[in-house]
Amino acid sequence: MALETVVLAVGPEDDDRIEELAATAIDVAGPAGARVVLAHVFTREEFDDALETLDYEFGESADPDEVAAHHTTIREIGSRLSEAGVVYETRGAVGNHGDRIVDLSEDMDADLVVVGGHKRSPTGKAVFGSTAQQVMLNAACPVTFVRKD
Repeated sequence: MALETVVLAVGPEDDDRIEELAATAIDVAGPAGARVVLAHVFTREEFDDALETLDYEFGESADPDEVAAHHTTIREIGSRLSEAGVVYETRGAVGNHGDRIVDLSEDMDADLVVVGGHKRSPTGKAVFGSTAQQVMLNAACPVTFVRKD
């Protein structure tokens, strides 16, 4: 199996693990010459907040890809990928984080998904769910989990 496309899911809590996510994407995609798709999923509320912060006037017609490209964490990871010579593109989506990451990975014909997360108690998983767990259980390709220290 050739590694051509790696989807790196970047979430709202990933600003403190930029180095780890970027390094993982570079270590995996770089030697294979694979492209990285930086995927950022917004809930409807997160998307509306981002539009307000960016002072968008387009409302419902705003392009999630464009809004995601303005996200600070996406820009910083993209900068590290560029410095390492890794080709990347940005994709955004609005909806349930786990579902939309799985959808984006299928749309991009991903060979691998990289997702960040942190250790959770069984109660925490039951009450709040886990985006990483949802992706690991539903993605059509292998998933690499980057744990928060």
